[in-house]
Amino acid sequence: MNKTTLLSVTGFVLIAVLIALIKGALYTVGEVEQVVVTQFGKPVGEPIVTAGLQFKIPFIQQVNPIEKRVLEWDGNPSDMPTKDKLYISVDLFARWRIIDPLQYFLRLRDERSAQSRLDDILGSETRNAVAKHELIEIIRTTKDRVPQRDELLTDAEKTLNMGTLVPINKGRKVVENEIFQSAAEKVNVFGIELLDIRFKRINYNASVRPKIYDRMVSERRQIAERFLSEGHGEAARIRGNRERDLNKIQSEAYLQVEKIRGQADAIAAQIYSDAYNQSEKAVSFYEFTRTMAAFPSIVDNGTTLILSTDSEMYKYIKTSTSEEK
Repeated sequence: MNKTTLLSVTGFVLIAVLIALIKGALYTVGEVEQVVVTQFGKPVGEPIVTAGLQFKIPFIQQVNPIEKRVLEWDGNPSDMPTKDKLYISVDLFARWRIIDPLQYFLRLRDERSAQSRLDDILGSETRNAVAKHELIEIIRTTKDRVPQRDELLTDAEKTLNMGTLVPINKGRKVVENEIFQSAAEKVNVFGIELLDIRFKRINYNASVRPKIYDRMVSERRQIAERFLSEGHGEAARIRGNRERDLNKIQSEAYLQVEKIRGQADAIAAQIYSDAYNQSEKAVSFYEFTRTMAAFPSIVDNGTTLILSTDSEMYKYIKTSTSEEK
């Protein structure tokens, strides 16, 4: 190998080594991350929290990026008892971020360890808070809420406190704040700031859920039966009033009809009287027509009459027979 070739190879190697050293010494910090530099596994210097180009000792120092954005924690639903001995399933979520990357790196190292520690702390504080409050305090969001009442409720029903809400002293927001305050102090030692915590879902435990639903159905059925009973009583009262009013109307109508009929009969009798009392012949004709009108109702083809000679009916029959002869 001649001298020129040797110099070329040497220069190439030196350039490659120089590029490797520069590449190993330079690194960039993104806008959404912060960096802890370690040397042989131990942190060196202060954490780098600003974005830009940075330098380190190549091959000796290592760059450990740490998330700078807001992170989420979503716990698994857990069964826990309330103060009134009801087992409920609580599903919680929270938002957090890393504010002290050095402390975070020394205590936890990575996000998986942080999530595991949050599981322990938030789960424990949630269980403590739920155990100190009754179920109504955990599920209600506001206190002193005024329920809407049906305007059709009677005074007697209002005295039974129908539609009233169970009074609460705190409410769900206060319980959430208690969990937040207690957990925030404990996670702060890990370089973590807890930003927010909320109940995502609260439900009855699966083993007691059917009993709770049965009890709710039974209570609703009792209320429905009471309303049905009151409805049947009101219907019977309305029917009774209807029958009474109907009988009264029919009685008054019958009385009015009979009164009108009596007046009509009196007027008709007066008209007949005036018509047939104008002369002796009119009176005789009236007596004759009335007698003849009575015959169809008492005599038919198979009727045998036995009359005295001085009866009115015999008089007209005898007269009629004599005229035919």
